Amino acid sequence: MARIRLLTLVLLAGWALAASTGLDGLQHSPAYLLASSLLLAIGLYGSTHGIDRAEARANAGVIVLAVTVGVLLKAAFIATVLFLLYDDPFALVLAVTVAQIDPLSVAAVMTGSRLSARARTILAAWSSFDDPVTVVLSVYAATLAFSGGGAGLGDVADLGWNALFAVVAYLVWRLVRGGPPWLVHAAAIMAILVGAWTFLMLGLAIAGLFLRLPDSRRVEQAVAVAFPLAAFLMGMLLVGGVDVAEGIVLGVLAFAAQILAAALLTWRLPLMDRVHLALAQQNGITAIILALVFERSLDGFVAVVAPAIVTVNVIHAVANRAANSWESRSSPGRSWTSRSASGESQESRSASGESRESRSASGEPAPLPDRLHPGDGDTGEPVDGA
Repeated sequence: MARIRLLTLVLLAGWALAASTGLDGLQHSPAYLLASSLLLAIGLYGSTHGIDRAEARANAGVIVLAVTVGVLLKAAFIATVLFLLYDDPFALVLAVTVAQIDPLSVAAVMTGSRLSARARTILAAWSSFDDPVTVVLSVYAATLAFSGGGAGLGDVADLGWNALFAVVAYLVWRLVRGGPPWLVHAAAIMAILVGAWTFLMLGLAIAGLFLRLPDSRRVEQAVAVAFPLAAFLMGMLLVGGVDVAEGIVLGVLAFAAQILAAALLTWRLPLMDRVHLALAQQNGITAIILALVFERSLDGFVAVVAPAIVTVNVIHAVANRAANSWESRSSPGRSWTSRSASGESQESRSASGESRESRSASGEPAPLPDRLHPGDGDTGEPVDGA
Protein backbone atom coordinates (compact mmCIF):
# COMPACT_ATOMS: atom_id res chain seq x y z
CA MET A 1 0.00 0.00 0.00
CA ALA A 2 2.92 2.36 0.58
CA ARG A 3 3.80 2.20 -3.12
CA ILE A 4 0.20 3.01 -4.05
CA ARG A 5 0.20 6.02 -1.73
CA LEU A 6 3.50 7.22 -3.21
CA LEU A 7 2.17 6.85 -6.75
CA THR A 8 -1.05 8.69 -5.92
CA LEU A 9 0.74 11.54 -4.13
CA VAL A 10 3.24 12.03 -6.97
CA LEU A 11 0.46 12.00 -9.57
CA LEU A 12 -1.47 14.61 -7.57
CA ALA A 13 1.67 16.74 -7.15
CA GLY A 14 2.27 16.74 -10.91
CA TRP A 15 -1.36 17.59 -11.60
CA ALA A 16 -1.32 20.39 -9.04
CA LEU A 17 1.79 21.96 -10.58
CA ALA A 18 0.36 21.86 -14.10
CA ALA A 19 -3.02 23.17 -12.95
CA SER A 20 -1.54 26.05 -10.94
CA THR A 21 0.83 27.17 -13.70
CA GLY A 22 -1.55 26.66 -16.62
CA LEU A 23 0.91 24.32 -18.30
CA ASP A 24 -0.56 22.66 -21.37
CA GLY A 25 0.75 20.80 -24.41
CA LEU A 26 3.80 19.49 -22.56
CA GLN A 27 3.71 16.20 -24.46
CA HIS A 28 4.48 17.96 -27.75
CA SER A 29 7.71 19.64 -26.63
CA PRO A 30 11.14 18.26 -27.75
CA ALA A 31 12.30 18.10 -24.12
CA TYR A 32 9.33 15.86 -23.24
CA LEU A 33 10.13 13.59 -26.17
CA LEU A 34 13.72 13.09 -25.02
CA ALA A 35 12.80 12.78 -21.33
CA SER A 36 10.13 10.12 -21.91
CA SER A 37 12.43 8.11 -24.20
CA LEU A 38 15.28 8.33 -21.67
CA LEU A 39 13.04 7.20 -18.80
CA LEU A 40 11.79 4.28 -20.87
CA ALA A 41 15.37 3.31 -21.76
CA ILE A 42 16.41 3.37 -18.09
CA GLY A 43 13.42 1.30 -16.99
CA LEU A 44 13.83 -1.24 -19.78
CA TYR A 45 17.57 -1.65 -19.26
CA GLY A 46 16.95 -2.03 -15.52
CA SER A 47 14.38 -4.79 -16.05
CA THR A 48 16.65 -6.98 -18.19
CA HIS A 49 19.80 -6.10 -16.22
CA GLY A 50 18.21 -7.60 -13.11
CA ILE A 51 17.40 -10.96 -14.69
CA ASP A 52 19.19 -13.88 -13.05
CA ARG A 53 20.36 -15.88 -16.05
CA ALA A 54 20.92 -19.07 -14.05
CA GLU A 55 17.38 -18.96 -12.65
CA ALA A 56 16.04 -18.12 -16.09
CA ARG A 57 17.70 -21.20 -17.59
CA ALA A 58 16.32 -23.39 -14.81
CA ASN A 59 12.74 -22.22 -15.53
CA ALA A 60 13.15 -21.48 -19.23
CA GLY A 61 10.05 -23.34 -20.37
CA VAL A 62 7.46 -21.61 -18.22
CA ILE A 63 9.16 -18.22 -18.67
CA VAL A 64 9.10 -18.52 -22.46
CA LEU A 65 5.42 -19.45 -22.32
CA ALA A 66 4.65 -16.62 -19.90
CA VAL A 67 6.34 -13.85 -21.87
CA THR A 68 5.12 -15.03 -25.29
CA VAL A 69 1.83 -16.90 -25.06
CA GLY A 70 1.02 -15.30 -21.71
CA VAL A 71 1.58 -11.69 -22.79
CA LEU A 72 -0.20 -12.21 -26.11
CA LEU A 73 -3.12 -13.94 -24.40
CA LYS A 74 -3.43 -11.17 -21.83
CA ALA A 75 -3.23 -8.41 -24.45
CA ALA A 76 -5.77 -10.13 -26.72
CA PHE A 77 -8.22 -10.65 -23.85
CA ILE A 78 -7.95 -7.05 -22.60
CA ALA A 79 -8.14 -5.52 -26.08
CA THR A 80 -11.14 -7.59 -27.17
CA VAL A 81 -13.28 -6.79 -24.13
CA LEU A 82 -12.21 -3.12 -24.09
CA PHE A 83 -13.05 -2.72 -27.79
CA LEU A 84 -16.46 -4.37 -27.33
CA LEU A 85 -17.27 -2.07 -24.41
CA TYR A 86 -15.89 1.25 -25.70
CA ASP A 87 -15.25 0.75 -29.43
CA ASP A 88 -11.84 2.26 -28.77
CA PRO A 89 -9.63 2.07 -31.90
CA PHE A 90 -6.54 2.05 -29.71
CA ALA A 91 -7.76 -0.74 -27.42
CA LEU A 92 -4.84 -2.97 -28.46
CA VAL A 93 -2.24 -0.32 -27.56
CA LEU A 94 -3.91 0.27 -24.18
CA ALA A 95 -4.06 -3.50 -23.57
CA VAL A 96 -0.39 -4.12 -24.30
CA THR A 97 0.63 -1.12 -22.17
CA VAL A 98 -0.85 -2.65 -18.99
CA ALA A 99 -0.27 -6.34 -19.84
CA GLN A 100 3.16 -6.60 -18.19
CA ILE A 101 3.94 -7.26 -14.53
CA ASP A 102 6.13 -4.55 -13.00
CA PRO A 103 9.39 -6.16 -11.73
CA LEU A 104 10.07 -3.39 -9.18
CA SER A 105 6.67 -3.84 -7.59
CA VAL A 106 7.20 -7.60 -7.52
CA ALA A 107 10.59 -7.19 -5.84
CA ALA A 108 9.08 -4.84 -3.26
CA VAL A 109 6.49 -7.40 -2.11
CA MET A 110 8.67 -10.51 -2.50
CA THR A 111 10.17 -10.19 0.99
CA GLY A 112 7.99 -12.12 3.39
CA SER A 113 5.95 -13.56 0.54
CA ARG A 114 4.20 -16.88 1.12
CA LEU A 115 5.22 -18.10 -2.31
CA SER A 116 7.49 -21.12 -2.50
CA ALA A 117 11.07 -20.61 -3.69
CA ARG A 118 10.22 -22.06 -7.11
CA ALA A 119 7.19 -19.80 -7.53
CA ARG A 120 9.20 -16.75 -6.41
CA THR A 121 11.82 -17.52 -9.04
CA ILE A 122 9.18 -17.93 -11.74
CA LEU A 123 7.42 -14.68 -10.80
CA ALA A 124 10.66 -12.68 -10.62
CA ALA A 125 11.81 -13.92 -14.03
CA TRP A 126 8.32 -13.57 -15.52
CA SER A 127 8.02 -9.94 -14.43
CA SER A 128 11.52 -9.12 -15.71
CA PHE A 129 11.24 -10.80 -19.08
CA ASP A 130 7.76 -9.58 -20.02
CA ASP A 131 8.84 -5.92 -19.79
CA PRO A 132 10.90 -5.89 -23.01
CA VAL A 133 8.34 -8.10 -24.75
CA THR A 134 5.57 -5.67 -23.77
CA VAL A 135 7.55 -2.63 -24.92
CA VAL A 136 8.25 -4.17 -28.32
CA LEU A 137 4.65 -5.35 -28.75
CA SER A 138 3.27 -1.95 -27.75
CA VAL A 139 5.41 -0.16 -30.32
CA TYR A 140 4.28 -2.46 -33.12
CA ALA A 141 0.68 -2.42 -31.87
CA ALA A 142 0.76 1.38 -32.11
CA THR A 143 2.23 1.13 -35.62
CA LEU A 144 -0.62 -1.17 -36.66
CA ALA A 145 -3.18 1.11 -35.04
CA PHE A 146 -1.86 4.22 -36.77
CA SER A 147 -1.38 2.64 -40.19
CA GLY A 148 -4.48 0.46 -40.11
CA GLY A 149 -2.57 -2.28 -41.93
CA GLY A 150 0.05 -4.94 -41.46
CA ALA A 151 3.76 -4.73 -40.89
CA GLY A 152 5.80 -3.16 -43.67
CA LEU A 153 9.38 -2.91 -44.79
CA GLY A 154 9.96 -0.16 -42.24
CA ASP A 155 9.14 -2.56 -39.41
CA VAL A 156 11.52 -5.18 -40.79
CA ALA A 157 14.24 -2.55 -41.11
CA ASP A 158 13.59 -1.45 -37.52
CA LEU A 159 14.13 -5.02 -36.30
CA GLY A 160 17.38 -5.07 -38.26
CA TRP A 161 18.60 -1.85 -36.63
CA ASN A 162 17.73 -3.27 -33.20
CA ALA A 163 19.70 -6.41 -33.97
CA LEU A 164 22.67 -4.32 -35.12
CA PHE A 165 22.48 -2.27 -31.92
CA ALA A 166 22.58 -5.44 -29.81
CA VAL A 167 25.54 -6.81 -31.76
CA VAL A 168 27.53 -3.58 -31.39
CA ALA A 169 26.72 -3.45 -27.67
CA TYR A 170 27.94 -7.04 -27.32
CA LEU A 171 31.21 -6.27 -29.09
CA VAL A 172 31.74 -3.23 -26.86
CA TRP A 173 31.03 -5.36 -23.79
CA ARG A 174 33.63 -7.91 -24.90
CA LEU A 175 36.16 -5.09 -25.12
CA VAL A 176 35.45 -3.46 -21.74
CA ARG A 177 34.43 -6.37 -19.49
CA GLY A 178 38.00 -6.97 -18.32
CA GLY A 179 38.72 -3.27 -17.81
CA PRO A 180 38.17 -0.97 -14.84
CA PRO A 181 34.59 -0.57 -13.51
CA TRP A 182 34.27 3.01 -14.79
CA LEU A 183 34.73 1.75 -18.34
CA VAL A 184 31.84 -0.71 -17.99
CA HIS A 185 29.69 2.04 -16.47
CA ALA A 186 30.53 4.34 -19.38
CA ALA A 187 29.58 1.64 -21.91
CA ALA A 188 26.23 1.04 -20.17
CA ILE A 189 25.43 4.76 -19.98
CA MET A 190 26.30 5.19 -23.66
CA ALA A 191 24.05 2.25 -24.58
CA ILE A 192 21.13 3.79 -22.64
CA LEU A 193 21.64 7.22 -24.23
CA VAL A 194 21.92 5.82 -27.76
CA GLY A 195 18.90 3.58 -27.18
CA ALA A 196 16.84 6.54 -25.97
CA TRP A 197 17.98 8.79 -28.81
CA THR A 198 17.32 6.21 -31.55
CA PHE A 199 14.40 4.45 -29.77
CA LEU A 200 16.02 1.07 -30.42
CA MET A 201 14.47 -0.36 -27.27
CA LEU A 202 14.56 -4.01 -28.27
CA GLY A 203 18.31 -3.82 -28.88
CA LEU A 204 18.79 -2.07 -25.54
CA ALA A 205 16.76 -4.74 -23.75
CA ILE A 206 18.95 -7.45 -25.26
CA ALA A 207 22.07 -5.49 -24.25
CA GLY A 208 20.88 -5.49 -20.64
CA LEU A 209 21.22 -9.28 -20.56
CA PHE A 210 25.01 -9.17 -20.93
CA LEU A 211 26.16 -5.56 -20.45
CA ARG A 212 26.10 -5.80 -16.65
CA LEU A 213 27.44 -3.21 -14.22
CA PRO A 214 29.87 -4.44 -11.54
CA ASP A 215 27.54 -2.99 -8.91
CA SER A 216 23.88 -3.64 -9.80
CA ARG A 217 22.75 -1.20 -7.11
CA ARG A 218 23.57 1.66 -9.48
CA VAL A 219 20.93 0.43 -11.91
CA GLU A 220 18.40 -0.07 -9.10
CA GLN A 221 19.03 3.47 -7.88
CA ALA A 222 18.57 4.90 -11.38
CA VAL A 223 15.27 3.05 -11.84
CA ALA A 224 14.14 4.10 -8.35
CA VAL A 225 14.65 7.74 -9.34
CA ALA A 226 13.02 7.27 -12.75
CA PHE A 227 9.78 5.96 -11.23
CA PRO A 228 8.67 9.11 -9.34
CA LEU A 229 9.90 11.33 -12.20
CA ALA A 230 7.75 9.41 -14.68
CA ALA A 231 4.76 9.47 -12.32
CA PHE A 232 5.19 13.24 -11.84
CA LEU A 233 5.21 13.78 -15.60
CA MET A 234 2.09 11.64 -15.91
CA GLY A 235 0.38 13.74 -13.24
CA MET A 236 1.19 16.92 -15.17
CA LEU A 237 -0.55 15.49 -18.23
CA LEU A 238 -3.71 14.72 -16.24
CA VAL A 239 -4.54 18.43 -16.15
CA GLY A 240 -6.49 17.82 -19.35
CA GLY A 241 -8.83 15.39 -17.57
CA VAL A 242 -9.08 11.77 -16.44
CA ASP A 243 -11.22 9.04 -17.98
CA VAL A 244 -11.99 7.30 -14.71
CA ALA A 245 -14.58 4.84 -16.04
CA GLU A 246 -12.54 3.39 -18.91
CA GLY A 247 -9.42 3.47 -16.75
CA ILE A 248 -11.01 1.40 -14.00
CA VAL A 249 -12.36 -1.08 -16.55
CA LEU A 250 -8.90 -1.35 -18.14
CA GLY A 251 -7.35 -2.02 -14.74
CA VAL A 252 -9.90 -4.70 -13.87
CA LEU A 253 -9.38 -6.37 -17.25
CA ALA A 254 -5.59 -6.35 -16.77
CA PHE A 255 -5.94 -8.10 -13.42
CA ALA A 256 -8.46 -10.61 -14.81
CA ALA A 257 -6.11 -11.35 -17.73
CA GLN A 258 -3.31 -12.27 -15.30
CA ILE A 259 -5.65 -14.70 -13.50
CA LEU A 260 -6.49 -16.32 -16.83
CA ALA A 261 -2.85 -16.58 -17.98
CA ALA A 262 -1.62 -17.92 -14.63
CA ALA A 263 -4.38 -20.52 -14.49
CA LEU A 264 -3.29 -21.88 -17.87
CA LEU A 265 0.47 -21.74 -17.33
CA THR A 266 0.98 -22.78 -13.68
CA TRP A 267 -1.62 -25.47 -13.10
CA ARG A 268 0.92 -28.01 -11.80
CA LEU A 269 2.17 -25.80 -8.97
CA PRO A 270 0.76 -26.13 -5.43
CA LEU A 271 -2.63 -24.50 -4.89
CA MET A 272 -1.55 -21.37 -3.01
CA ASP A 273 1.36 -20.78 -5.39
CA ARG A 274 -1.15 -20.77 -8.24
CA VAL A 275 -3.40 -18.40 -6.33
CA HIS A 276 -0.62 -15.90 -5.59
CA LEU A 277 0.73 -16.03 -9.15
CA ALA A 278 -2.79 -15.44 -10.45
CA LEU A 279 -3.02 -12.36 -8.20
CA ALA A 280 0.46 -11.07 -9.13
CA GLN A 281 -0.56 -8.40 -11.65
CA GLN A 282 1.01 -5.03 -10.82
CA ASN A 283 1.79 -2.02 -13.01
CA GLY A 284 4.58 0.46 -12.43
CA ILE A 285 7.30 2.31 -14.27
CA THR A 286 7.01 0.53 -17.63
CA ALA A 287 3.27 1.14 -17.97
CA ILE A 288 3.68 4.75 -16.83
CA ILE A 289 6.48 5.52 -19.29
CA LEU A 290 4.75 3.75 -22.18
CA ALA A 291 1.72 5.95 -21.50
CA LEU A 292 3.99 9.02 -21.58
CA VAL A 293 5.49 7.90 -24.89
CA PHE A 294 2.14 7.25 -26.57
CA GLU A 295 0.57 10.45 -25.26
CA ARG A 296 2.62 12.30 -27.87
CA SER A 297 0.54 10.71 -30.63
CA LEU A 298 -2.62 9.69 -28.76
CA ASP A 299 -4.12 12.60 -26.84
CA GLY A 300 -5.95 11.28 -23.78
CA PHE A 301 -3.94 8.05 -23.57
CA VAL A 302 -2.58 8.96 -20.13
CA ALA A 303 -6.10 9.87 -18.99
CA VAL A 304 -7.07 6.19 -19.33
CA VAL A 305 -3.83 4.49 -18.27
CA ALA A 306 -3.29 6.50 -15.05
CA PRO A 307 -6.50 5.33 -13.29
CA ALA A 308 -5.92 1.84 -14.71
CA ILE A 309 -2.51 1.61 -13.02
CA VAL A 310 -3.93 2.77 -9.68
CA THR A 311 -6.83 0.31 -10.05
CA VAL A 312 -4.54 -2.66 -10.76
CA ASN A 313 -2.33 -1.93 -7.76
CA VAL A 314 -5.27 -1.42 -5.39
CA ILE A 315 -6.86 -4.71 -6.51
CA HIS A 316 -3.49 -6.44 -6.08
CA ALA A 317 -3.13 -5.21 -2.50
CA VAL A 318 -6.71 -6.10 -1.50
CA ALA A 319 -6.78 -9.48 -3.29
CA ASN A 320 -3.44 -10.68 -1.90
CA ARG A 321 -4.36 -9.59 1.61
CA ALA A 322 -7.59 -11.59 1.29
CA ALA A 323 -5.68 -14.60 -0.10
CA ASN A 324 -3.19 -14.51 2.77
CA SER A 325 -6.02 -14.29 5.29
CA TRP A 326 -7.84 -17.21 3.67
CA GLU A 327 -4.64 -19.28 3.67
CA SER A 328 -4.04 -18.56 7.36
CA ARG A 329 -7.61 -19.51 8.32
CA SER A 330 -7.52 -22.67 6.19
CA SER A 331 -4.25 -23.91 7.68
CA PRO A 332 -3.33 -22.01 10.88
CA GLY A 333 0.40 -21.79 11.50
CA ARG A 334 1.33 -23.34 8.16
CA SER A 335 0.83 -22.35 4.53
CA TRP A 336 -0.79 -24.62 1.96
CA THR A 337 2.40 -24.52 -0.08
CA SER A 338 4.44 -25.69 2.91
CA ARG A 339 1.92 -28.38 3.74
CA SER A 340 1.87 -29.73 0.19
CA ALA A 341 5.64 -29.61 -0.01
CA SER A 342 6.19 -31.28 3.33
CA GLY A 343 3.66 -34.08 2.79
CA GLU A 344 6.10 -36.19 0.88
CA SER A 345 8.85 -35.32 3.36
CA GLN A 346 6.74 -36.42 6.35
CA GLU A 347 5.85 -39.67 4.64
CA SER A 348 9.50 -40.28 3.81
CA ARG A 349 10.56 -39.49 7.36
CA SER A 350 7.89 -41.86 8.72
CA ALA A 351 9.01 -44.56 6.35
CA SER A 352 12.64 -44.04 7.23
CA GLY A 353 11.72 -44.04 10.93
CA GLU A 354 10.04 -47.41 10.56
CA SER A 355 13.05 -48.64 8.63
CA ARG A 356 15.44 -47.48 11.36
CA GLU A 357 13.31 -49.15 14.03
CA SER A 358 13.28 -52.43 12.14
CA ARG A 359 17.00 -52.22 11.50
CA SER A 360 17.68 -51.38 15.15
CA ALA A 361 15.70 -54.43 16.15
CA SER A 362 17.79 -56.57 13.85
CA GLY A 363 21.04 -54.99 15.00
CA GLU A 364 21.80 -53.35 11.66
CA PRO A 365 22.92 -49.71 11.54
CA ALA A 366 20.29 -47.22 10.40
CA PRO A 367 21.11 -45.53 7.05
CA LEU A 368 21.25 -41.78 6.56
CA PRO A 369 18.35 -40.26 4.61
CA ASP A 370 18.89 -40.19 0.83
CA ARG A 371 18.18 -36.49 0.55
CA LEU A 372 16.94 -33.50 2.44
CA HIS A 373 13.36 -32.47 1.86
CA PRO A 374 12.93 -28.70 1.45
CA GLY A 375 9.92 -27.06 2.96
CA ASP A 376 9.80 -24.18 0.54
CA GLY A 377 6.86 -25.39 -1.50
CA ASP A 378 8.81 -27.03 -4.31
CA THR A 379 6.97 -30.27 -4.95
CA GLY A 380 9.43 -31.38 -7.55
CA GLU A 381 6.74 -31.46 -10.21
CA PRO A 382 7.58 -29.69 -13.44
CA VAL A 383 5.54 -26.75 -14.60
CA ASP A 384 4.21 -26.82 -18.13
CA GLY A 385 7.00 -26.03 -20.47
CA ALA A 386 9.59 -25.99 -17.67
